[in-house]
Amino acid sequence: MQYLTVKQILLIHSMIIDETSGSHGVRDTHVILSVVESPKQAFSGKELYETIFEKAAVYARDIIMNHPFVDGNKRTGMTAASVFLENNGYKLSAQKGEIANFGLRMVEERLEIKTIAKWFEGNSIKLNE
Repeated sequence: MQYLTVKQILLIHSMIIDETSGSHGVRDTHVILSVVESPKQAFSGKELYETIFEKAAVYARDIIMNHPFVDGNKRTGMTAASVFLENNGYKLSAQKGEIANFGLRMVEERLEIKTIAKWFEGNSIKLNE
């Protein structure tokens, strides 16, 4: 399992802002450190987020809902989840508009990890190895 690093998340954010406009800047470094560790959490030797899609959901939700950046949190959250999936053998098959709409829906409906994971699973394809 290839998890995202702080450096990768910061790079994703910088590239998103450069590509789509907005303001660069980290609002809360501690949130980014938490985002990096959250998908790895375990209790009594059992992973809290067992599937690749749950882990992607944690990246997306934690960045989108906890606002570590000055701007572009929804774009960064969805892109970070997408990069994580690609690093681990899956590609998002949803179109850009669908991805952005789902990012908004996560905020508006305060979706739970299981619901977000189900969306990622239904909108991803396995890459050939």
